[in-house]
Amino acid sequence: MPSTAGSTRPTNAPKRPELPDRVRRFGAAERMVHRATGILMLLCLASAACLYLGPLAQLVGRRFLVATVHKWTGILLPLPLLLGLLSAEFRADLRRLNRFAPYDREWLRAVRRRWTWPEARPAGKFNAGQKLFAGWIAGAVLVMASTGLLMWFRGLLPFVSRTSAIFVHDVLAWAIALVLYGHLRKAFQDPEARRGMRTGYVSRAWAQRHHARWLSRDRTDS
Repeated sequence: MPSTAGSTRPTNAPKRPELPDRVRRFGAAERMVHRATGILMLLCLASAACLYLGPLAQLVGRRFLVATVHKWTGILLPLPLLLGLLSAEFRADLRRLNRFAPYDREWLRAVRRRWTWPEARPAGKFNAGQKLFAGWIAGAVLVMASTGLLMWFRGLLPFVSRTSAIFVHDVLAWAIALVLYGHLRKAFQDPEARRGMRTGYVSRAWAQRHHARWLSRDRTDS
């Protein structure tokens, strides 16, 4: 229906109309949460490297400041996600990430057997790899925050030794660094995916190739 003078646009309407060759993939809330979480994660890992690796520690110095940055970035890591829960679009994406559909198993089998044609890798808005990554990184952040607090407040849980907390924290930190390296490597191999996270829009051809089930529906349930 054409708009009339004095009418107001619905609050859930996209800021820009979709063109025939592009589709809206992410709203402002999803993009801001992703960006803020990424910045905090990189600061946390960089400060950890400066504390853990001798040459970097000598180069940077100011150990107390670096340790303070590391502690607070770790504590603040869940904050963007919690603020994102105020957005209905963000909550809908969380539901998609937490729902593992039967076709996700097909996607994993195709990856394991190195099938490259799109039909062999059916995916909704998020593919099975993205769902596994999101779940794993969320759990890892919770464990890192817990062990970090145990190291910071030594008497928090007397029955858990500080040595055990340090061991788990250090091993998981290396695992997170490796997984994030893989995540960034895949992102840099796919400019259209980065454009979607940066602007909110992707080309229709890209969506059809990588997320056909999402594109073929009304983009609210897959």
